[in-house]
Amino acid sequence: MSTATDAPGIADTLSPTARTRIGRGRNRMVAERDRLHTFLAEALVAHLGLMVGSGADAHPIVLPTAFAIDLDGPDQCGTLYLHGSVGARWLRTAPDASICVTVTELDGLVAGRSAFHHSMNYRSAVIIGRPRLVDDHDERQRALDLIVDHMIPGRSATLRPSTRKELAATAVLALGLVEASMKARDGGPGDEPEDIEVGVWGGHIPLRRVSGAPVPDDDARGQVPADVSNRAVGLAG
Repeated sequence: MSTATDAPGIADTLSPTARTRIGRGRNRMVAERDRLHTFLAEALVAHLGLMVGSGADAHPIVLPTAFAIDLDGPDQCGTLYLHGSVGARWLRTAPDASICVTVTELDGLVAGRSAFHHSMNYRSAVIIGRPRLVDDHDERQRALDLIVDHMIPGRSATLRPSTRKELAATAVLALGLVEASMKARDGGPGDEPEDIEVGVWGGHIPLRRVSGAPVPDDDARGQVPADVSNRAVGLAG
């Protein structure tokens, strides 16, 4: 189960620390932790930012990755799981320092009546913390199943068990959801009254993810399974 913290109200609210407290754009801040949970359940791609190398060779990298969350995980306020190859340099060094995971969904393009007021509608979350390398066999297997099911719900139950070789080649990082912030924007532009009076059109273009029909592999047999077809329908809806 998630570990409670000593900070009052931290289980229900976001921005508990100076590193994740929102400065600019506070009007777009999302304070409710359950909205973060809903957003992370819907989003599909995370970007992991961290420092690699040392001395003069030290530099930041940002990597896209699949992810999953377990709100009942062993870390504070739930667990975010990331996976990668055990041979990846970034994964070997990640537990030694804090990392930043950013998840963003683009919901629209905002056309203002001036260049200054053009914008984007979005939902975005930032999670910061020092991750841990998952060594426990059962937790690692559960994390990998969650990542598969985050992409295609119910898929992991239809697959053969992972082999020892596959598990040995795959590493999993766990990051607590305790130190997080979220922002969101929707609607049209915040134009100046004098620009509106000129009569230039303003508004926004909604964007959403859609899926096509599942494409079977050349060696696929039988009908498209329910987990795949249901996911395709859900993304197209």
